[in-house]
Amino acid sequence: MWGFKMINILGVNISTNSKKEILEKISSFLNAKKSHYIATPNPEFLLSASKDEEFFYILNKADLAVPDGVGLTFAGIFMGRVVKRISGIDLMQDICELAAKENKSVFLLGGAGDAAEKASLKLAEKYPKLKIVGAQSGLKHNDWEIEGGLWKKGQDVNKLLIDKINKAKPDIIFVAFGHVKQEKWIYHSLPFLSSVRLAMGVGGSFDFISGRIKRAPKLFRNSGIEWLWRLLQEPKKRLPRIFNAVIKFPLFFFSWFFIKPFFYRPNVACLLYKKDQNGKIKILLAERGEQRGHWQLPQGGTDGESLSEAGSRELREEIGTDKFKPIVSFKNLYYYKFGDNLGRAGAPSQKICGYKGQKQGLFIAEFIGVDSDITINYWDHAAWQWVDLDKVVPQVHTYRKKATEIFVEKLKKTLAN
Repeated sequence: MWGFKMINILGVNISTNSKKEILEKISSFLNAKKSHYIATPNPEFLLSASKDEEFFYILNKADLAVPDGVGLTFAGIFMGRVVKRISGIDLMQDICELAAKENKSVFLLGGAGDAAEKASLKLAEKYPKLKIVGAQSGLKHNDWEIEGGLWKKGQDVNKLLIDKINKAKPDIIFVAFGHVKQEKWIYHSLPFLSSVRLAMGVGGSFDFISGRIKRAPKLFRNSGIEWLWRLLQEPKKRLPRIFNAVIKFPLFFFSWFFIKPFFYRPNVACLLYKKDQNGKIKILLAERGEQRGHWQLPQGGTDGESLSEAGSRELREEIGTDKFKPIVSFKNLYYYKFGDNLGRAGAPSQKICGYKGQKQGLFIAEFIGVDSDITINYWDHAAWQWVDLDKVVPQVHTYRKKATEIFVEKLKKTLAN
């Protein structure tokens, strides 16, 4: 029986199953009634996810997160686990071979120029029985943008693209928009792709399959230094990415695994209040998306900023507006350890940041907008509400009550002065 074997690196859950087990699971995906998507995290993915909460969420919600980067193998060694790299391009071709055997069709989307079309010709040569029902570049990189699950530009063009894909009725779609963008496109578009049972982001795979860029010899691949070959092939494009994978990621991992577990993460709780028509004070609470019924004050890491700066940023991110007036902030009012509680996307809180717990400051602000200005991030919260000041502590989750009592008292004293 196939089972999920996972390791969590920088907060992201990654499969440690063998390629054989993974392909068996993929075969079951292809014959399922619902759609699935695969992510192929590498060190650069994890660095991006540490800064992009939506991307972090999408990676952790993938049906399979397959390790594609020797840096993850080395991270596994330090953690006492075996993490075998499975190259995204190899996995893509294995899926094509599986699709040919099971009479499933594929669609190639993305890549530069005619890379998708050329890759489809190469795949047709290699797997004669493979049904390729579409191959095109699709959306141009600078012509579309999704932010917080909302289309900022390119939505009309994407609707036409979705219609075209649905007419082709593929079972599998490979998307080459570059990491982060391709995963966000898959996550938000997959529910509208009626025939697709499996979606996978494949980065630059079309370039290698088409022969536009020569792939590293097996010696480089087997030795874990394929990155060096790619650097020699495309020095300008690859240098920043290689720096991230070879220099920045190891330093980030070292801090996460060896240093941060001994410290508390600087955090700011945001107490946003407003006065109703009767002059009564109400406080904004948010319900955690992964734990329904878990109400809390908006909060987040300070990331080296002052409490006022971090609190303002956190509120803008969590309520989707800057319609508030900063009042006052207080340092280090409450310390707590994470324990076994879960954070974003169901990942353990301690794994996400690496710290053993949090030291919370408080940022108090007055809401000066209207309720319709407020929107919440789907990856963080499920709902929000205004609660009477005297009912805030009873309303918040048990885990939050002690800290909230301290914060409410600070607000009362602030308003009394």
